[in-house]
Amino acid sequence: MRRVMVIHPSFRAPAVERIEAEAWRPAPRRLALRFVLIGDIDALFVPAAAAPARVDGLWRRTCFEAFVATGPGEGYFEFNVSPSGQWSAYAFSAYRAGMTPAEIGEPPHTEVVAAPGRLEARVSLDLAWLVPPDAPWRLGLSAVIEAADGALSYWALAHPPGRPDFHHSAGFALDLPLTEHPCNSASTA
Repeated sequence: MRRVMVIHPSFRAPAVERIEAEAWRPAPRRLALRFVLIGDIDALFVPAAAAPARVDGLWRRTCFEAFVATGPGEGYFEFNVSPSGQWSAYAFSAYRAGMTPAEIGEPPHTEVVAAPGRLEARVSLDLAWLVPPDAPWRLGLSAVIEAADGALSYWALAHPPGRPDFHHSAGFALDLPLTEHPCNSASTA
């Protein structure tokens, strides 16, 4: 199901009309994401395509993020993907604690399509090294968007009170069962 993300109330982003996010599990340990940004793309900083590589600090510029909690404990994973194709992955043992690079089986595959008034990022993540196959998932989907003048805005499915904090449990607003995305299922029409 596609959801509309909300901007944190302390920030403005006049060039962004809306951001939509969608997540599904096409296989037990695979996460598929789709982010669609509608607005004046020329008024934003969109990183140029680069070789896919793990890079720290992507959240300081335009990037899309997924936070994945897979069980009853406090641990979770953070994935950042840039429109450039660069990415990062971290494991946390609890809220903002015990951060380590998450070892993943294969780098995320990111496909970015830009058109006037629209930027779409499609991401496929292999989580086989991180999660059991039948674990329930709770997700927090978010985005950091940088305007051409350097101003940042923070978007999420839900924001906790106070400053932007994508790690807060209030942001894990999407339960994701193991189902196939409707666009991928066979049609008998």
